[in-house]
Amino acid sequence: MSSEDIDNKEEALEAHKEAMSFTEHLEELRKRLFRAVIAAFVGFLACYGFKEYLFDMLMRPLLEVLPPDSTMIYTSLPEAFFTYLKVSFVAGIFLASPYIFYQIWRFVGPGLYDTEKKFIIPIAFFSGFFFIAGGLFAYFIVFPLGFNFFLGYETEIIRPLPSLKEYFSFSIKLLFAFGLAFELPLFIFFLARLGIVNSKGLRKHRKYAILMAFIASALLTPPDIISQVLMSGPLVVLYELGILVAYLWGKEKKSRDSKEGQEKEKDQQKEEDQNNDPQK
Repeated sequence: MSSEDIDNKEEALEAHKEAMSFTEHLEELRKRLFRAVIAAFVGFLACYGFKEYLFDMLMRPLLEVLPPDSTMIYTSLPEAFFTYLKVSFVAGIFLASPYIFYQIWRFVGPGLYDTEKKFIIPIAFFSGFFFIAGGLFAYFIVFPLGFNFFLGYETEIIRPLPSLKEYFSFSIKLLFAFGLAFELPLFIFFLARLGIVNSKGLRKHRKYAILMAFIASALLTPPDIISQVLMSGPLVVLYELGILVAYLWGKEKKSRDSKEGQEKEKDQQKEEDQNNDPQK
């Protein structure tokens, strides 16, 4: 792609941005948020019919490591009822997450080139996939390790008596935190396609990324060292995956391919000139 084509695309993009007024941006945001909320509500209705099963699934990691005959408590009369509603709503968000992410990426879409807009549907799908994968990682890996560690402080005079409200708050924070953390490779893919980051720069700033992984873990997870370490580790791995993604699909990849193509064309042209040279 020549510099003239790039300049023309940038001018067209600027003209399109100017064409959309601030009011139109707000209207677009309102429309996308409304559709996302409707999708979450539909997911809630679909999951509410399985509220007992979903509730048992959420409680199972803790109940499996509690001492025999242990139970959970709730301290206010409507607490159990609202917990069922909250569990159904959270499950509905995970269920509708691909469509919710699609609305988010559609809102970003007007700022993209036409060649980049074709990635919106695949990115939305993989956004939902990684979001759910992060939640499953928290449920099957982080929950058992974390609960076993915390319950290891049980003694003859200290018995665990977990509150339903506190457990729900703790577990939901972890599910959403890991779900969002697993979006990192897609976020890097998006920035790499825009040419904002590249694999070389990501490798160069790896040590700062590791530091930011621990800071983000401290902010996103509950204030305990176990969940923070269990998040920072996968974040570092996801960052390394993002470097690979940027290398394979970033703009630098396209420039390398075009450069290699130009070099091949030059070599072929030289061979043709040598073959056509009558003095040879």
